[in-house]
Amino acid sequence: MAMSMGKLAVVTGASTGIGLELARVAGREGYDLLIAADEEAIHTAAEDLRASGATVTSIMADLSTSAGVAQLVDKIAANRAEPELLMANAGCGLGHAFLDQDIVDIRHVIDTNVTGTLELLHAVGGMMRAQRHGRILITGSIAGFMPGSFQAVYNASKAFLNSFSFALREELKDTGVTVTCLMPGATETRFFERAGLLDTNIGQSEKDDPADVAETGFRAMMNGEGDIVSGVKNKLQAAIANVTPSGVLASAHRKMAEPGSSRKS
Repeated sequence: MAMSMGKLAVVTGASTGIGLELARVAGREGYDLLIAADEEAIHTAAEDLRASGATVTSIMADLSTSAGVAQLVDKIAANRAEPELLMANAGCGLGHAFLDQDIVDIRHVIDTNVTGTLELLHAVGGMMRAQRHGRILITGSIAGFMPGSFQAVYNASKAFLNSFSFALREELKDTGVTVTCLMPGATETRFFERAGLLDTNIGQSEKDDPADVAETGFRAMMNGEGDIVSGVKNKLQAAIANVTPSGVLASAHRKMAEPGSSRKS
């Protein structure tokens, strides 16, 4: 479906979970949607969004690769509407001990969460700075506040994004472009299944509703806030993490994410 001349919101990782819910909120707010993910389900998500009245273009692209990012950027540039919103939500996790993980899987987490996200932000952020307006939402995580034993690479990637978002926000001050970092906690998505964390305490724990997380993040972005931790429980956890020694946090994370921990409780 071709884009109209309306306001354009770009959402990555939008086939399911928080990304799909972010797209749903933007659609309700009157934005035309360009949604992307690395799986066929992105087209099903587009049909779902269209059924609620949104104008949607979907693209299946592997945003862990430069080619996939370029594919999405070309799609944005080809549209007549300037990008008003960029919600950089694409990401993946990886459970188990670092030395037991396949290096290819490790690289995929880094390439998706960090490298691909930076390439997309560089390209679309440049468009927004040139047009002198735009809002960026980066999906970080409260996981970035603690060393992630048995989820080490994922947590480190989110720590990078949390930090990077504040730096980019400062650099774009007075340009008309705002940057907001959404920092959710454990959310009811396919993340834990895909990361191999279903047999862990965190995998079996009660989780937040992705629709609530997306609504919180979207409103913070529209208000121009620098960051938002979704949920009272997560706010408390983030506050505690900020004053707790890293070694203690690493030990606590082991209890949440060590394989088989749900059977030990």
